[in-house]
Amino acid sequence: MTFLILSDIHGSAECLETALASFENKVDAIIMLGDYLNHGPRNPLPQGWDTKRTAELLNERKDKIICVRGNCDSEVDQMMLNFPCLNAYTMLAMPAPAGLRRLFIHHGHLYSREELSDWLPKGAIVISGHTHVTVMEEEAGLFYFNPGSISLPKCDDGKTCGILEVQNDTVKVSLYTIEGKPLREREF
Repeated sequence: MTFLILSDIHGSAECLETALASFENKVDAIIMLGDYLNHGPRNPLPQGWDTKRTAELLNERKDKIICVRGNCDSEVDQMMLNFPCLNAYTMLAMPAPAGLRRLFIHHGHLYSREELSDWLPKGAIVISGHTHVTVMEEEAGLFYFNPGSISLPKCDDGKTCGILEVQNDTVKVSLYTIEGKPLREREF
């Protein structure tokens, strides 16, 4: 199964359209890591900010979306979105020959790595956003992936998103610019 991973849209319909045009036809589902419509009080308005258009684009894809609540998401955002977006986290379990591969999906502002290390089995993949900084690293038997932000990056990688491919015992995580340029990947 192949997932497009998007985080921290912050109402940028323009950046969302770019990412979707680059990847949507290549994936089975879209994992969204929160901060959908509101730009937040600490952020500037992102390029192409249009919350109504952003909501329309997301609602058109509601059947493909797996998502969690970000720190900038609220009940008024839920009123605009036609899929449940206010859960703090979600988990997926993928069958694999050696057992289940667990994916823990959260925005990144509520749970520490220490808590996750206590809660999750070794080999779990932790997917989060929030920081707007890309991360691909292993720690204490868990693999952490943050695709950065598609609209307001806070790292040198620029506006980014991710692709997660799960096949049997193999997991490949790839980081891309929203225009589709590959930056790096890791298989484990």
